[in-house]
Amino acid sequence: MYVCICNAVTERDIGSAVAEGCDSLRELREQLGVGACCGRCTGCARDVLKNSLHAHAPHRTTPAGQQLAAA
Repeated sequence: MYVCICNAVTERDIGSAVAEGCDSLRELREQLGVGACCGRCTGCARDVLKNSLHAHAPHRTTPAGQQLAAA
């Protein structure tokens, strides 16, 4: 699905940016141009970013070696 029509940015593009280390809306704007024109996409882009960060979050463990759920 297109998130930013002005710059033709899709959910997949945002997911790829997150996989490459992008972790903020500001970085998305710098890398992909999300929200740089009319700004109507920023709410949706923020949601997609949050979901992508959650999906790409490394599994963390406690000092005892127990696995925690991703934040």
